[in-house]
Amino acid sequence: MLELLLLFCAYLIGSIPTAVWVSKGIYGMDIREYGSGNAGATNTFRVLGSKAGTFVMIVDMFKGVLAVRLSYLLSYYHNPDHLTQLVNFQIGLGLAAVVGHIFPIWANFRGGKGIATLFGLVLAIQPLVAICCVGVFLLILSLTRYVSLSSIIASIAFPILILYIFNEPEVFYRIFAIAVALMVVLTHQKNITRLLSGNENKVPLFKNRRTRD
Repeated sequence: MLELLLLFCAYLIGSIPTAVWVSKGIYGMDIREYGSGNAGATNTFRVLGSKAGTFVMIVDMFKGVLAVRLSYLLSYYHNPDHLTQLVNFQIGLGLAAVVGHIFPIWANFRGGKGIATLFGLVLAIQPLVAICCVGVFLLILSLTRYVSLSSIIASIAFPILILYIFNEPEVFYRIFAIAVALMVVLTHQKNITRLLSGNENKVPLFKNRRTRD
């Protein structure tokens, strides 16, 4: 019963619509009416610029971290013998936050794609893997200025790191890593189409921006 309550709390944390609140509160507009229409860091970078985009990305990442940390409220998971159960529950909490980000109760269930919150999940469970993924993301972003492409490649690097570099023993975590890569690719089909056709928007890395597509 307590697990279900914490999963619901994780969903509420994930539902915090950072991009919507920032765009409305500071810029007087709804980010979902501009660019790709997503309430996430990628669209915030594209429409409002690097400062707003970075802030939204950090907060959305923190939502994943905070959701995972809810597991430590239950004494059962303090026992080292329950490590497998702890990791599985943490993944569940993180995924609940991701669902909240995609379907936020505080913003009429219209959110983003959940990439930053997914990263926060990984950061909380396995920081070194997360840092490696961030390195891949930043490298691709600096070379191409495509946030979507950077997210896709970083997500593909995730299961490669888990399976072959760090050789993660937890089976559920290995499956989760593969599922994340597949999910990110599937949710970025439109971006992939625009990338292939040369129509994907690049993000401004060093200046603010507000455009309407």
